[in-house]
Amino acid sequence: MNDSMPLPDSQWPVLEPGWVWLCGAGPGDPGLLTLHALNALRQADVVIYDALVQEAILDWAPQAEHIYAGKRGGKPSAKQRDISLRLVELAKEGKRVLRLKGGDPFVFGRGGEEGQTLVQHGIPIRIIPGISAGIGGLAYAGIPVTHRDVNQSVTFVTGHDQSGAATGSLDWASIAKGSQVLVIYMGMKHIAHITAQLIEAGRPTSEPVAIVTSATTPNQQVLETTLGTCVADAQAANMQPPAIICVGHAVSMRQVLDWQSQIGGTQPRNLDPLGRGRPAESA
Repeated sequence: MNDSMPLPDSQWPVLEPGWVWLCGAGPGDPGLLTLHALNALRQADVVIYDALVQEAILDWAPQAEHIYAGKRGGKPSAKQRDISLRLVELAKEGKRVLRLKGGDPFVFGRGGEEGQTLVQHGIPIRIIPGISAGIGGLAYAGIPVTHRDVNQSVTFVTGHDQSGAATGSLDWASIAKGSQVLVIYMGMKHIAHITAQLIEAGRPTSEPVAIVTSATTPNQQVLETTLGTCVADAQAANMQPPAIICVGHAVSMRQVLDWQSQIGGTQPRNLDPLGRGRPAESA
């Protein structure tokens, strides 16, 4: 570390030879990286990174070898077992290894699987959490995943299983009835199946939905739609993954909390998006 960091060097953990740190890089914006992640980048001999890690983040590790290990749906990708064993191999060579994963490594990021493999092979690890796209990405769109006037529950689900097919193990009926706000990762491929399941379980077709693609990056796009029209609207708008889908009335809060548009000079559309006829009360 150096004097630009806010803590003395002695208070920062040291990435030792033969160790692997599993680190979240956040949803995209390099500014959302944690200080522990930056510390790791400055020490690593090797950085093995995912598809969603921005090039600007890798620039903070000029001394390290950069190895791409991205997995993108429908495209040729490294096999998970090969990635895990490569981490083991590099650590046994005495390298300081940083495994850099988009979002948080333990939120639909296979970090647990990689950590298990490393521990089974006697490799010491450290976990560095990151901001998950399901929270940080929606925040950049002006959508709070919780709001006391809207929801007391939120459920995070994945849109596909290990094979890439629609997740068959999820009880969509129970999820639809049991959670006021749903945040769906990797759901674009099966959005028609997911929305049909939710509507069949009783969610109204008029319920607000937001689709956020390339969240927190300069390419971010946000589509506000409804459960009944989101499939057609997403196709018309050519919304492409990576994407986060949010279902629930928290989406309506974007009418006042779309802070990026406000920076550009756009005024809030509705100071009371819940339709109560008065401005939202302060805490």
